[in-house]
Amino acid sequence: MNQNSTPILDAIENFRNERPAFFRIPAHRFERGADPRALEVLGERAFMSDLTEAEGLDDLHQPAGPIREAQDLAAEIWGSDHCWFLVNGTTCGNEAMILASVQPGEKILVPRNAHKSVLMGLILSGAVPVWVNTETVPGWNISGEVKPEEIEKALERDSEIRAVFVVSPTYYGICSNLRRIADICHRHGIPLLVDEAHGSHLYFSDEMPEGAIRAGADAAAQSIHKTSGSMTQSSMLQWKSRFLSRQRLDECLKLVMSTSPNYLLMGSLDGARHNLALHGGELMSKSMAMADILREELARIPYVDVLTTDVCYEMSGEEKIALATAKSAGIPVEELLGKGKKVPEHLTLDPLRIVFSVRRAGITGFRLQRLLYDKGRVSTELADFENVVAVVTWGNNGDDIRRLVETLKEILREQTGCGTEDIPRESAEEIGSLSDGKRGDYLRHAASVLPQVVMTPREAFYSEKILVKWEDAVGRVAGESIIPYPPGIPLICPGEVITREIFDIVQRYRENRLPIHGPADRDLETMRVIRYRTKLDIT
Repeated sequence: MNQNSTPILDAIENFRNERPAFFRIPAHRFERGADPRALEVLGERAFMSDLTEAEGLDDLHQPAGPIREAQDLAAEIWGSDHCWFLVNGTTCGNEAMILASVQPGEKILVPRNAHKSVLMGLILSGAVPVWVNTETVPGWNISGEVKPEEIEKALERDSEIRAVFVVSPTYYGICSNLRRIADICHRHGIPLLVDEAHGSHLYFSDEMPEGAIRAGADAAAQSIHKTSGSMTQSSMLQWKSRFLSRQRLDECLKLVMSTSPNYLLMGSLDGARHNLALHGGELMSKSMAMADILREELARIPYVDVLTTDVCYEMSGEEKIALATAKSAGIPVEELLGKGKKVPEHLTLDPLRIVFSVRRAGITGFRLQRLLYDKGRVSTELADFENVVAVVTWGNNGDDIRRLVETLKEILREQTGCGTEDIPRESAEEIGSLSDGKRGDYLRHAASVLPQVVMTPREAFYSEKILVKWEDAVGRVAGESIIPYPPGIPLICPGEVITREIFDIVQRYRENRLPIHGPADRDLETMRVIRYRTKLDIT
């Protein structure tokens, strides 16, 4: 296929240039009926290109022209057998994958670090989630990969599981071994579904972790806008499977995607594919070079820790010594461990995702994110209690890198020169927690703790609920979810018991006045719980 073509963009341009007398939706009639202020901020071309299924523009729900051609071009470079353009984000792709793979009452294996869109898919489908733990990254208190061994154990324990859902990469850039997981799933005759919202760029460099479709996943939903250059809310759904029906997936996607698709979004998907097809390797090389510089510069700053692939999962003292010695001597670690000994498992990371922390300076990730913007107008993607996440792409430049590094240095010069009593209350509390070895008590992510499930998300969604004071919610069955956003990973889902541990974690979010999705009461003074479930004794 001709990857130098841009069928949707060409169709938009051709129709726009014809300047037809327009009696269709939308009402703004190219730029002529748009609000002057909107034109000033957004520009005339945005409104001139905001079209509908007019002559020559095709139909996303039944594509046969430029949209079909653009989807086929995308399937070719991402290595799938079929690609759908999504105008409702990766959310609708995740929902469609779940709807297509499990029937009401059937089981699906899901990691606890799944995005809230998976919860939506579970409610819509009526499927029963079988939760699986993710690894916790040592020293970082973030959820890591889903181990293939855990998938294998779960499928061996429960033969009724009909599909496996995995998030890779995570919001923190941590990748699971999808090739091994796909092999395990296929041996059991079930599909592997992947939320690849943060990984659509992985296909364009051999120096990056393997993309989901290339690793053998049956379907993968990708946020092209997050890492591959299209406009926000535009995504793709890739399919290549013997275990999941393409027709069924298409039917389910039509249930959850808008019937008024935005041509700006679809055109931007066409453009992003075109850019990556022609220049993907070059763009990834540029991005990785900038990310490497940023990672190195951050690591040189006192009090700053940077997540790297040198971090290993649980190791014995012998393994740690062997790893350090092998690294300094430039020899394989297997030679020092001896034949048959376990080799430490390193993290597999997206090289463009920079995770860093200044916890040793007593500054929380939440506070650091605010300081970076207030002092240097440096806007970062994500913060948690300890860490900040920055995403690097080819759209960044050297000035962006410099501003982040210099602003962070300025913050640390100011903050580390004063005693605990001079640091704002939020940080003073964190210093105590970080220094006494107890930070994991409240910072450990809920993804590392499997919930006590009383009913399915769908059953809970349709059950009668009552309001209780938040402080009285411990031991009750949740009637709504609690989801810090970002990253959008539920701490509690409908139908699960609100334990003291979960309560304490949510309290930390409330105290820091951080955005939480899910509860009807935005301040979480009250919580909706299931009416006909007595309070459980949670110790």
